[in-house]
Amino acid sequence: MNTSPPPASAPGSINPGPTELVRAARTLQPRTVALRRALHRHPEQGLRLPETQSAVLRALADLPVQVHTGRSISSVVGVIEGARAGPTVLLRADMDALPVTEESGVPFSSETVGSMHACGHDTHVAMLASAARLIVEHHDQLAGRVLLMFQPGEEGFHGARYMLEEGLLELAGTPECALALHITSSLDSGVVQTRAGTILASSDTLRVNVTGRGGHAGAPHTAVDPVPAAATMVGALQTMITRKLTVFDPAVLTVTRISAGTTSNIIPETAELEGTIRTLSEHTRVTVHEEVRRVCEHVAAAHGCTATVVIERGYPVTVNDDEVSWHVMELALRILGKPHAGPMPTPLMGSEDFSYVLAKVPGAMALLGACPPRCQPEEAPANHSNRVVFDESAMVHGVALYAGFALETLRP
Repeated sequence: MNTSPPPASAPGSINPGPTELVRAARTLQPRTVALRRALHRHPEQGLRLPETQSAVLRALADLPVQVHTGRSISSVVGVIEGARAGPTVLLRADMDALPVTEESGVPFSSETVGSMHACGHDTHVAMLASAARLIVEHHDQLAGRVLLMFQPGEEGFHGARYMLEEGLLELAGTPECALALHITSSLDSGVVQTRAGTILASSDTLRVNVTGRGGHAGAPHTAVDPVPAAATMVGALQTMITRKLTVFDPAVLTVTRISAGTTSNIIPETAELEGTIRTLSEHTRVTVHEEVRRVCEHVAAAHGCTATVVIERGYPVTVNDDEVSWHVMELALRILGKPHAGPMPTPLMGSEDFSYVLAKVPGAMALLGACPPRCQPEEAPANHSNRVVFDESAMVHGVALYAGFALETLRP
């Protein structure tokens, strides 16, 4: 990573209490909103986000933060040094957008056709940048240091893994704990939820190529039709899920694309299936991979075809550390109040590359509700929708929780 020297340190102040943190975050809200909207207007996808990286660097420029930028990707890492020796706390925000054309109607909508911050990563960046500002105001009372992880490429590009490979955890000593917040329109605004143990699923991509023998559609007996074989696989895979796996360690297998043929009177030689596999444990993940291959190959054989099965491994299961997740819930209760904090009842079948960090550092991911006003969470357009809208007032709670987590953990 490339490094730049930190600016001169700013004077510290007293360690804030829970109410003061929310009040301070609210004072910073105009700055938080301005950064979020600037990023929202100019979304970037993937691992190389030059405009987003520059915006983050500008946001940190006047703070006593040692800044590091990625060698092969547009990552930004900031190190806030405390006045005393102690452990390192990692706070993460992802930065990339999705290949979606925005139709939310907000006045600061994306100006880039085919790209939108439909998963709220722009809010994550803005919240962490403002949290850094709160933390440095009290750095003289920190016993340790804070590692700010601004990460590109979360949406399927393994950005966290790249940052780990480039030495993220060696920059300021291996972190003692880590926290990532993820905004969602499917929770009441300002509510924080997390849970101990598994919180998000693994995510793998399934591709199956079924090969038969082409021929005339009016004489199917002279061909080996791959279409019925592919269609049978779709149902057989669902039966496999319900008959080979325990309901207490579930999986989801969804075939999202089936493709074959060119016209009405030709039996094609090949058919293709594509889909996603989600599991909540590595054991079940391995089992599903094995069973998918068995089912597809044998169904193909029963139809006189062959099947080539390719499973592209995506993100691992995201597993929260028990102690850290309970600490986050307790901290959210104290900082935000009982109506705005609580346990997450069940894991979600979405996936996250923060899982790579949690495999090496005890930590937690938590959800931050941002359902827009006059809308019920179950009715609001969800994350990844081209119409999703996030209530910006929820960012006050995110800023306060990010800052409170670091200040509490590094209290002398």
